[in-house]
Amino acid sequence: MIEVMIDSIRVSLMSQHRVVVLKDLQRERYLPIWIGPCEAEAITMKLQDMPAPRPLTHDLIRSVIRELGGKVNHVLISDLRQEVYYARIVIEVAGEQLEVDSRPSDAIALAVRVSVPIFVAESVMDKAAREPDEDIEKQAVEEGGDEPEEKVDDKRLSAFADFLNTLDLDDLDDEDKKKR
Repeated sequence: MIEVMIDSIRVSLMSQHRVVVLKDLQRERYLPIWIGPCEAEAITMKLQDMPAPRPLTHDLIRSVIRELGGKVNHVLISDLRQEVYYARIVIEVAGEQLEVDSRPSDAIALAVRVSVPIFVAESVMDKAAREPDEDIEKQAVEEGGDEPEEKVDDKRLSAFADFLNTLDLDDLDDEDKKKR
């Protein structure tokens, strides 16, 4: 398992799609995951400490787990099959560890509410993580050109191709440095 942090939530300029970008804490790798606008808003609200007028669904889930005597240990983005991500919410109840199937967006929204780590299975990172290509970036800067477009090598992730090409991963490193 690879621990990640939420680096950013991006909005496509061409559509209403949202992508949560998870950053590997040990390496310069980023994992983009498509999420719905409601989940993106729920994650953003909590990250920015914006109060909701009424509890959101993820607040309800947190309360139910707590009232039943459980505690969320962590969430895991566990699999990627046919361009669909899968997640597990790992909960401890009465000394037993339970794993609950979840959409990654819901698992992440819950994780930020209960302040637990987010992990990604190594196989998922190997399939879908993106790394900034420093050599190409240096060459583009030296030549005074635009920053390079990212390429998606894995055809199974073709749904991400157009959107990923519009992302500027160069600024992710700059934003990370600002957070420190």
